[in-house]
Amino acid sequence: MVSPSDLTDPAPAPALAHAKTSGPGSGDELPRIVPRRNVGRLLAAAVALSLFALLVDSVVRNQAFQWDVVGGYFTSAAVLDGLLLTLWLTGVVMVLGFLLGIPLAVMRLSANPVLSTLSWGYVWVFRSTPLLVQLLLWFNIGALYPTLGLGVPFGPQFITVKTVNLLGPALTAVIGLTLHEAAYAAEVVRGGILSVDAGQTEAAQALGIGRARALRRIVVPQAMRSIVPTAGNMLIGTLKGTSIVSVLAVHDLLYSVQLVYNQTYQVIPLLLVATLWYIAVTTVLSVGQFYVERHYARGATRVLPPTPLQRLRGRLAAHRHSLRSLSNY
Repeated sequence: MVSPSDLTDPAPAPALAHAKTSGPGSGDELPRIVPRRNVGRLLAAAVALSLFALLVDSVVRNQAFQWDVVGGYFTSAAVLDGLLLTLWLTGVVMVLGFLLGIPLAVMRLSANPVLSTLSWGYVWVFRSTPLLVQLLLWFNIGALYPTLGLGVPFGPQFITVKTVNLLGPALTAVIGLTLHEAAYAAEVVRGGILSVDAGQTEAAQALGIGRARALRRIVVPQAMRSIVPTAGNMLIGTLKGTSIVSVLAVHDLLYSVQLVYNQTYQVIPLLLVATLWYIAVTTVLSVGQFYVERHYARGATRVLPPTPLQRLRGRLAAHRHSLRSLSNY
């Protein structure tokens, strides 16, 4: 007769116990998983850092850069005045450019063939002509129109002003840059509007919302996700593009620097001053653009993109975890 105890197999138990105790750890701990060491990646990083260190050393220790002169002129009154004019010109041109570009974009999308054709023609002309040529034409507009008047068409003029007295270098720069910027702003806004699904407009029309209100309250807020990145690039491009007004003797940052090195003959240090200021302002604008994009991404993603500080903290935490894993191994 076979007893129930004979039906059991006690052999696996010692094997299991042996498997548990034969590992590298003590007790019931499982073997620790160690990440694979990527030697090639470490070597590439070491080579890149070495080359970067050599570049920095060549820049810092090269006496031809004259860093003492750069530091002396970096916050001088002439440079700061030019910087303020550059920032003012950038802000005015961007605001006026988009105020003119938004109606042009709406006209381009209009079913009216006259409005659509006029908007297309404006964009075509100002995108096809170099900015420097436009500025020079506006600067010499007095050769075409010596006087500007206000009165009855084909009749008497009530007010007459000489163009030379009306359009100075600064106003000419504002007009030329604004008209040029409006052509690109119109295309940016038009692309943003077209990126919104057509069902949004159809839903608004089904609810009885007018086209103008639907565009203002529904389409444009959603289009901002596509408009902001390109508009940020335009803003940075406009900041650097304002340096072209130096040909009109407008006292922007570059022209102010040129006035100084024409007297001192210290060309490289003064150009470095302008370069460092452009880099500093561009960095601030890039940070602002990131947070504006993050603001308009709230309705599109459930999880907002991490900020640079959050990314840095995450990478440091992952690096510390990797080092801890290696040390425990």
